[in-house]
Amino acid sequence: MDKKFGEFGGQYVPETLMEALIEIEKAFAKYSEDPEFNRELKELYENVANRPSKLYYASEMTKDLGGAKIYLKREDLNHTGSHKINNVLGQMLLAKKMGKKKIICETGAGQHGVATATIAALFKIECHIFMGKEDVERQALNVFRMELLGAKVTSVDSGTGTLKDAVNEAFRQWTREVEDTYYLMGSVVGPHPYPVMVREFQKIIGEEVREQILLAEGKLPDAVVACVGGGSNAIGIFYDFIKDEQVKLIGVEAAGEGLDTDFHAATISKGSTGIFHGMKSKFLQDDFGKIMPVYSMSAGLDYPGIGPEHAYLYSIGRANYFPVTDEEAIDAFEYLSKMEGIIPAIESAHAIYYAMNLAKQLDKDKIIVVNLSGRGDKDVYQVAKYKGVEINEQ
Repeated sequence: MDKKFGEFGGQYVPETLMEALIEIEKAFAKYSEDPEFNRELKELYENVANRPSKLYYASEMTKDLGGAKIYLKREDLNHTGSHKINNVLGQMLLAKKMGKKKIICETGAGQHGVATATIAALFKIECHIFMGKEDVERQALNVFRMELLGAKVTSVDSGTGTLKDAVNEAFRQWTREVEDTYYLMGSVVGPHPYPVMVREFQKIIGEEVREQILLAEGKLPDAVVACVGGGSNAIGIFYDFIKDEQVKLIGVEAAGEGLDTDFHAATISKGSTGIFHGMKSKFLQDDFGKIMPVYSMSAGLDYPGIGPEHAYLYSIGRANYFPVTDEEAIDAFEYLSKMEGIIPAIESAHAIYYAMNLAKQLDKDKIIVVNLSGRGDKDVYQVAKYKGVEINEQ
């Protein structure tokens, strides 16, 4: 199993965690080739996650924009409302096979936390979730959902109180409980084997898209578009198309209030190579390698780095990454809601906005597939607040 993607990836962790990482790597290598494990996982995908998820032709959106056909991969229809459950089912099943008694994880927007709490409840395993204080306030509904499912949620107020700080605290906790605890990483970030392992549990998205689009259109898409924070939903839909060079792979990152401000999370656009959270990748950092504060109204995209495989795909020119601001994402959030009757996660709305503009530039015989990575129930109050609309919660 390759530990690096070109110069990116690796394992940069304290010695106390190396043994745990080696244990996870060996278990993953063993069970990923085990027919019984894969049979169980397939059943969980079908019976729990509600897979395969639908590939939806956005006919009204396509007609209105007047250009390329737009299809949406409806990961928002999965149980718990996002793509996160794909990876959680895989890693939770692995932890169960390893005999672990407790799960810990980080979460930003709360979608990974909700998925982890849900499957922990199903598997009857203790669950401890770390979430930045800022995100706890922004995503109060998801915090209640996690606690309702039986998880312990710890609010992290160090640093900026966002996703990177939740990861920091979860890692610290793991070092204290490493013997019987499994760290369930939510994205394609962190030390090896997490970037590979999370990708392997998310690549079902792209595999399904290939089969579905060939059935619907008789050819592959011209472009595949996905939002990128750490990058799990994007690598999930990209991976099966990497070898198809005629398919453009487009990641959309959070430009927040604009790239000319200090309030964004556009890692590829404005970042540089460094080491953080156990991996070598691209990060938003100063000249001395200190990680900079980041901002996005999307709690799932305000991470100061990107998964090492994305950094590699960008470095070799196989994938391109573009910024979309808060304001633009909200425009797309409202547009999709009104045009197709689908309220997207604000994370996914970043990808929708880019696809809206791309479609106008392409001929009508071209095809764009957008990964609709999550549903937007969690973001309605935040978007209303942004727009100055007062909502009575009673």
